[in-house]
Amino acid sequence: MGGFFGVASHEDCVFDLYYGTDYHSHLGTRRAGMAVYDEKKGFDRSIHNIETTNFRPKFEKDIHEMTGHIGIGCISDFEPQPLIVRSHLGTYAITTISKINNMKEITDELFQSGFSHFLEMSGGEINATEVVAALINQRDSFVEGIRYAQEKIDGTLNLLLMTKDGIYCSRDRLGRLPLEIGRNEKGYCACVESFSYLNLGYRAEKELGPGEIDRITPDGCEVLAPAGKKMRFCTFMWIYYGYTPSNYEGLNVEQVRYRCGAALAERDRVRGIHPDLVAGVPDSGIGHAIGYSNHSGVPYARPFVKYTPTWPRSFMPPFQNRRDLIARMKLIPIPELIDGKSLLLIDDSIVRGTQLRNTTEYLYNNGAKEVHIRPACPPLVFGCRYLNFSRSNSEEELITRRVIQKLEGTKELTPEILDRYTDPDSEEYRAMLIEIGKQLNFTSLYYHRLDDMLASIDIDPCCLCTYCWTGRE
Repeated sequence: MGGFFGVASHEDCVFDLYYGTDYHSHLGTRRAGMAVYDEKKGFDRSIHNIETTNFRPKFEKDIHEMTGHIGIGCISDFEPQPLIVRSHLGTYAITTISKINNMKEITDELFQSGFSHFLEMSGGEINATEVVAALINQRDSFVEGIRYAQEKIDGTLNLLLMTKDGIYCSRDRLGRLPLEIGRNEKGYCACVESFSYLNLGYRAEKELGPGEIDRITPDGCEVLAPAGKKMRFCTFMWIYYGYTPSNYEGLNVEQVRYRCGAALAERDRVRGIHPDLVAGVPDSGIGHAIGYSNHSGVPYARPFVKYTPTWPRSFMPPFQNRRDLIARMKLIPIPELIDGKSLLLIDDSIVRGTQLRNTTEYLYNNGAKEVHIRPACPPLVFGCRYLNFSRSNSEEELITRRVIQKLEGTKELTPEILDRYTDPDSEEYRAMLIEIGKQLNFTSLYYHRLDDMLASIDIDPCCLCTYCWTGRE
């Protein structure tokens, strides 16, 4: 995934850019960068690897050396960026949040049309932001180029493109991610997370619609290409990705999580399940757990806490075996709240199941009598095609797929079979939950139902992407 922040100001923007970009650190863990334009110095850029530390320490020296009234910054899970590009459209800096499913087709077409080369990153992959820039350069204006890139890419594309005069802000053509504009007396900013500008003195100006292209300058925000009507916003932004103070499409993340937790509690009331305590896996499960507690009357507690002084980041590092180790290292038990208790634990999701199984064993080893698990979303059965949600190399790494294959034997997992396992009222679905619970040693397992989750979000379901749960947009 990734996040970005841009500023166009009448004053030096580096301070705002530094802190605004840092507020997107929960969205990426591998690369970060800032690019600025100064009328005397021209374009300047700094990129660092942030796999072993946070954004701010890496860029502390840079912010004292960089100057400019326009700037863009990013946090990325993949490619180094922003890039500075010189083309027939002029020199510009660009940063993207993208997933390009048809990368080979696009690069082959660019080669055939005369494009000479792309630089490879480690691992042999091409920098997706460089490919986006190449597509934009095929047209005679930035707006035409951005539109062309949006149309060519199968996947997702949010971007900021900075020239010496302003920043082009383009939201994905189906609005899978947000793009927010803030304003203060000095100028304008653009970002993914709406809370990121609040402490910097900006107020909300607008949220771009699907496919919309705006340009911000120190003096204003101009719509260059209107929004489309069709939207497929990523539902998981409310459930997991997004940071709690953010708002998307007018809905606050924390409030949606409260409602999801309340819906989980209501289902348990009907089932007759009454745990002693409810807890959320830090940090994304906490809002859901508070909602569950408020609705059910079951006390909310923290039977374990995250050791944030040295383990503040949820994704670090990228390798699964190391992540599993760190998941154990950064959670500290409070035995007095565990021993002899029936605990209900809410996590944002179950992907492979490794970390949650370890957490459950961890609770049992500290005296828990029961551990009931309530994921805050439906079973993940399909790998995300749009936002690089899971680091799984294939859908077969998902615990749901492994269990479904076990239950079906040697059968090919056709769409018809998978449909039965994603129907919460089917026998196949119930069998899948029983098997997952058995493998991960849960006392009980009930996922958040898709219908309850969509009702908790309370906007037109046709505007939401649910691909990872249903295999359909």
